[in-house]
Amino acid sequence: MTRLSVGQPIELTVEKPAAGGWMIGRVDGQVVLVSGAIPGERVLARIDKTGKGVAYAGVTAVLEPSPHRRAPFTDGACGGLLYAHITYAKQLEIKAAVIADAFGRIGRLPLTAAVPVAASPEYGYRMRARLHVREGRWGFFREGTHTLCDARATQQLLPATCDAIDETVSRLGGSGAAAMVVSEIEISENVDASERGMYFETAEGRSIAADRFFARAEERHTVTDRLAILGQRVELTRHVLAFFQGNRYLLDRLVTHVVGALDSGASAIDLYAGVGLFAISAAVCKGVRVTAVEGDRISAADLRGNAERSAAGRVRAIHEAVEAFTSRTEERPDVVIVDPPRTGMSREALDGAMRLGSARMVYVSCDVATLARDSRRLVDAGYALTAVDGFDLFPNTPHVETVAVFDR
Repeated sequence: MTRLSVGQPIELTVEKPAAGGWMIGRVDGQVVLVSGAIPGERVLARIDKTGKGVAYAGVTAVLEPSPHRRAPFTDGACGGLLYAHITYAKQLEIKAAVIADAFGRIGRLPLTAAVPVAASPEYGYRMRARLHVREGRWGFFREGTHTLCDARATQQLLPATCDAIDETVSRLGGSGAAAMVVSEIEISENVDASERGMYFETAEGRSIAADRFFARAEERHTVTDRLAILGQRVELTRHVLAFFQGNRYLLDRLVTHVVGALDSGASAIDLYAGVGLFAISAAVCKGVRVTAVEGDRISAADLRGNAERSAAGRVRAIHEAVEAFTSRTEERPDVVIVDPPRTGMSREALDGAMRLGSARMVYVSCDVATLARDSRRLVDAGYALTAVDGFDLFPNTPHVETVAVFDR
């Protein structure tokens, strides 16, 4: 086997996609993970680094382009654009393949049908973003660096959102807050962009609400979403720093899909409940009785407020770590909903969720590798994987939201 070294130019054919935006090729039998390529292409690439049994490379020239290649509309290395050189229909096909590969390779659960991936408009989809501020400029970082790039040009944010950030950064430079060096801005909007909130982070790591410095309504620290789920109106208020799904165009569809997996009047436990996106929707739309558990202080406060305002006593909000709650509860719900962070569920949390003994588990995941890992454990414990669906919450990126349903 040829030993590849950093800086070495190589020529190879790209075989298939891998998680994280890489594409897989081989040089004399050695696996090379390539960025900037599309399956089926013949490319020239340069080795950027090597690891145990694998090398990483970036495309320097495309010798035989895929018919699915397109010119990126801006700097393809700017955050959130790793797939921008791929036609959108092909992106969805690649994401479906990545989901299937993870279930088959990591979970040892071969899927018998193609995974449907719900499409999103490519532009203006982001409701939430973390932006970096450097010397009066703001933007995202280029992939793998701390070099600022133009977030407006990526078209992930609405033009009006970018205008508001422009104005805010300008006002920061000339306000009484000039002594406060803002290094990051957290921004969050509601679905229709009628409300916008911002939080600042200083170079010293202090988080400060924008409304401490500016009195305008758009610098508020909470926003309210009004969703249409199964013909019902669901209203949720959330803090700018609370976790919330980021795609305004697919939010209703994702929630409708999850709530649709619950029977009317059932009992449920919602773990990693956030501000109550699934719990409140299930209670309002299907009369489900939900115990909603959230460990983050800010999200848990929103969860409690949303339950009191909207759920008519059908949601019990608990601020507690999932591991602690599942170790002590004696509830035996019909359904468990889990929406863990990218790292998936800890072993203790998954053990606790399985001890709840529900007939169904609905697992919402932003990382298909950890989902596949946890799916294997669920199947080994007696659950059957009955449905897998994808939602393209982040177009032009390798990320895909996946919802898996398990039944005993």
